[in-house]
Amino acid sequence: MQRISTLDDIAAGLDALCAADPRLVRVRAAAGEVQLRRSEPGFASLVSIVVSQQVSRASADAIFGRLVRLADPLTPEVLLAAGEGLFREAGLSRPKQRAVLAVSMAVRDGLDLAGLCDLDAKAAIDAMTAVPGVGLWTAEVYLLSAAGHPDVFPARDVALQSAVGHALGIDPRPGEKALIEIAESWSPWRGVASRLFWAYYREIKGREGAPPS
Repeated sequence: MQRISTLDDIAAGLDALCAADPRLVRVRAAAGEVQLRRSEPGFASLVSIVVSQQVSRASADAIFGRLVRLADPLTPEVLLAAGEGLFREAGLSRPKQRAVLAVSMAVRDGLDLAGLCDLDAKAAIDAMTAVPGVGLWTAEVYLLSAAGHPDVFPARDVALQSAVGHALGIDPRPGEKALIEIAESWSPWRGVASRLFWAYYREIKGREGAPPS
């Protein structure tokens, strides 16, 4: 399986997508720079994605920035030893506090987040979603950013739903189930399609809609 590791990989994926679906030629032209969006595999990467659940990108960046400053170094041990006050000061909701602590315990007890990047998508997603508070969206975004998985499309992502709906003239915007069906035709480059539509969202909305990477 080819990983998305360089901008050349992005370009190859975009070429393949546009050849397979001519509608995406216009989307590519309007999207501007399609970013690589890679991060180092590991604990900090997954925690940053948990923090970004169901909040704007700006809010996620601010909360994660405070968390990193307050929990230095950002490790499972430091977070498990921290009191609720630290999470409250960082701005984490109670559900996210519980999720971050569950991730911390799982990693402390042997969950190998770097090793998951070598697995196929289903096996990696199954392992991550077994951790309380880590849902499908979180696991899929981790595979995109930390593993560079080429064929993952987080259809629950509201920014992707909005971008695809706008680009393809679908009103109201497609929900998760409809977006899964639409994205099937973009396999095996759905990971690049995700990046393309996040870039398109940035251009039409004037703000970043993609999760942190």
